[in-house]
Amino acid sequence: MKTATLIGLLLIVLGIAALAYQGFSYKSEEKILDLGSIEATAETTKTIPIPPILGVVAVIGGVAIVFATARGGIKAA
Repeated sequence: MKTATLIGLLLIVLGIAALAYQGFSYKSEEKILDLGSIEATAETTKTIPIPPILGVVAVIGGVAIVFATARGGIKAA
């Protein structure tokens, strides 16, 4: 399989995942209070959104690359 075809398929998969999940979340601990031996922390969940347009662009770009390599338009080294 050509390298360009693999890149195209990867873009399609990542684009579909971006459209399905629309972002990702992670948890972090923040120090709220620190008074000598007394320490208070809070666990917060932060979300980083992924705009749907990025997913659409990735899918369209991936499909274009796959079709271009299938037709012989892109030559991989």
